[in-house]
Amino acid sequence: AEYMGAIFNLCFVMRNIFRTSSSLIRNQTIVGCWSRHLGNSFPLQNNCINQIQKRFSYNVEEKKPVVEKLENAQLSNQKLNLYDLDDEEMKHLVNHWKIAAYRAKQMSEWMYKKLVSKVEEMENIDSKLREKLVEYTVLGTLKVVSQQESKDGTIKWAYSLSDGQIIETVLMRYTDGRNTACISSQAGCAMKCSFCATGQMGFSRQLTSTEIFEQVLRTSQYLKNKDGSRLSNVVFMGMGEPLMNYRAVLKAVRRIHDQLEIGWRHITISTVGIVPNILKLADEGIDVTLAVSLHEINDELRSLSMPVNKRFPIKELIAACREFSKKTSRRISFEWALIQGKNDSPQTAKGLATLLKGIICHVNVIPLNPTSGFEGKPSTKQSVEKFVSVLKTEGVSASIRVRRGIDIQGGCGQLKADILKKQMVDEKEESFDEKQQLDENQ
Repeated sequence: AEYMGAIFNLCFVMRNIFRTSSSLIRNQTIVGCWSRHLGNSFPLQNNCINQIQKRFSYNVEEKKPVVEKLENAQLSNQKLNLYDLDDEEMKHLVNHWKIAAYRAKQMSEWMYKKLVSKVEEMENIDSKLREKLVEYTVLGTLKVVSQQESKDGTIKWAYSLSDGQIIETVLMRYTDGRNTACISSQAGCAMKCSFCATGQMGFSRQLTSTEIFEQVLRTSQYLKNKDGSRLSNVVFMGMGEPLMNYRAVLKAVRRIHDQLEIGWRHITISTVGIVPNILKLADEGIDVTLAVSLHEINDELRSLSMPVNKRFPIKELIAACREFSKKTSRRISFEWALIQGKNDSPQTAKGLATLLKGIICHVNVIPLNPTSGFEGKPSTKQSVEKFVSVLKTEGVSASIRVRRGIDIQGGCGQLKADILKKQMVDEKEESFDEKQQLDENQ
């Protein structure tokens, strides 16, 4: 009788599975489950049905990943970052709280269209949902450590991450209406470029895609609240080498495009020349701009200032750039930091023009931004203008990029270096005070 009851229940389950998808009936898991338990006495009814239900998610309340994220956050006395959730996870979250799924779409609109920075600002969402969100979630994890504004309108933020690492984001505002965010992709950098403040401090860790995306979102929120303007461009030219954090950067790029509606052609990914990932980026099917930090035309000299050149020499790098340009039909930007007496001669400009011949490109000539760890000096105004003039004469598009935020340490990594230096001084002073107090007590 018990076997017959088990068979009856099993047939009932199989009938409903068949109604959902006839292909499931043919799955060997059902047959295997039946044959394994047929001779194992009475566990047949419960075990077999439970395994089938678990396999096909039939009438079983599975724990969704977002619920696990919520529980993990609670266990560590933290709140769930809503920016970590995609659309499906947002739906799972509201379903977990027994709230209508359409509320998830309302939340997304408030977060990414109306750019609210607090859950309390979501006016038309369900009151029960708002209470849950306030109690268990947070909008973002970046904490402002420092904010500086230049006389030219450039604004620079230093953000503290959840583990105490510090990154930088810069907003550059132009008279033609452009608003450009320069964002970080890593905490620190392993490329060790001698003239770069971030390269001098070394590598700490990769940023998550959410930490990258949130920098752009925060900048968009600032502009909206400041004067109602909109972020128009994003450049990955902050701390870190973007193509060494490829997956997170590409995921963030897609979110910037999809959720913040910034066009592909208004997003620039910079690299020191990670050849395999340049070629990989060419096959992604997205029309982003590639910017290559070149700075030298000679392998020996480039390897001295940019150690990555030992792994990917100039010949390989330029070949990858040609392939990228061919596949994407996109113009590549080559960045050239002019260092007085090093790479600013007319002869070097002619050599650069020869090197780039046949590539759809533009050269951004940038007078060096001095850092404390590098002895080089920026080229003179005359040398900069001559360098650009030679490139144009040789048929290469070029322009001088105006240095911005010089008075607020606008260069990559400079603000973080200053903050870390100040922290070290404070720690030394605190240690000295403790030692002095101990001596007095003794």
